[in-house]
Amino acid sequence: MKNVYLDNNATTRVAPEVLEAMLPYFTEDYGNPSSVHKLGRTARRAVDNARAQVAALVNCDPPEVIFTSGGSEAINTAIKGIMTAAREPERHCITTKVEHSAVINCCRYLEGIGHDVAWLDVDAEGMLTPDAVEAAITGKTAMISVMYANNETGVILPIREIGEIASRRGIPFLCDSVQAAGKIPVSFKDLPVDFLTVSGHKFHAPKGMGALIVRKGIDLAPLIHGGSQEKRRRGGTENVPGIVGFGAACEIARKKLESESSRIRTLRERFEQRIMQLVPDVKLNGHPEKRLPNTSNLSFIGANAELLLTELDRAGVSVSAGSACTSGNRTISHVLGAMGLDDTTARSAIRFSFGRENTDADIDYVLELLPEMIDKLRRKKKIKPCITVTTGSNSVFD
Repeated sequence: MKNVYLDNNATTRVAPEVLEAMLPYFTEDYGNPSSVHKLGRTARRAVDNARAQVAALVNCDPPEVIFTSGGSEAINTAIKGIMTAAREPERHCITTKVEHSAVINCCRYLEGIGHDVAWLDVDAEGMLTPDAVEAAITGKTAMISVMYANNETGVILPIREIGEIASRRGIPFLCDSVQAAGKIPVSFKDLPVDFLTVSGHKFHAPKGMGALIVRKGIDLAPLIHGGSQEKRRRGGTENVPGIVGFGAACEIARKKLESESSRIRTLRERFEQRIMQLVPDVKLNGHPEKRLPNTSNLSFIGANAELLLTELDRAGVSVSAGSACTSGNRTISHVLGAMGLDDTTARSAIRFSFGRENTDADIDYVLELLPEMIDKLRRKKKIKPCITVTTGSNSVFD
């Protein structure tokens, strides 16, 4: 049976070159970067080199890179660092209803300790207007957090315009770029943002490695207290093999960014065009143009997404469902709910996220399977509706 992986927004396979770069730091080059002897100095050079590679991918200065365990830690560091330090009157944060669950649950935590959070709506295509952000600002606003690109729909939000508003008002701005970095050009130096998040496993680095990019001159309290690592901004002995792998993956992504982005976009467009021709009643969820080149969120109206996911999995195809309609969790995706999708449409959504390892043969294989599977599922008995969740419930996507 052929195996086709189309869930690259969830995670990716560690690239062979990345694994090769990591291996020495598990064995002969095992020193602690804080040690002054030869093994320690070797490890320190490796960490410094990886920091420069991360900086090159997102066009920032190496000292602005704080290594973290991933996107969620980076998000928590920025939001809690800014908001918990806010003076009593400035206890207001602005975010959207379509953020990653790390942002949503972090903001829910803030609400629980007395902060106010403005949850902004998006339109039917998942797009946010800069005017909505500006209208939500009050004299108490201490931070704005808006994602670069949505993990479910791939929609790219107007970060530059939002950042310019934040900059004019003197409000710190966090941009979660976990899904954007490594897939499209991201330039920290050219964007009016104060914090940027990156997660390596989205582009063939090992899981458990990420970074928070912090604008030079901003004082940010650490989330993790410990030693003097990361200039006292993130305590704990550095994960040297992971950091080296993260840096190597950033270097590969930077060099292949233009060519791979174009190739993957072509795969996605061919897939969407053919599936629209082969299957009736298919709806694209998200903006038709302003989205990541690798992401396609489609509703196959009348076909239950969870059942379709299971059928595809049996055939060796890995995708994600746009709803979590199971016996234990009868909710739809908070992103699709925020976009105003009706219950039937939301419950039939599947996310296909293409990656570096996908080929035309993969697309052909899926196109052979889908029409018959969807037709079969549409004939099945309808199941009970889900509960729509607009600002909460962890998305089934990563």
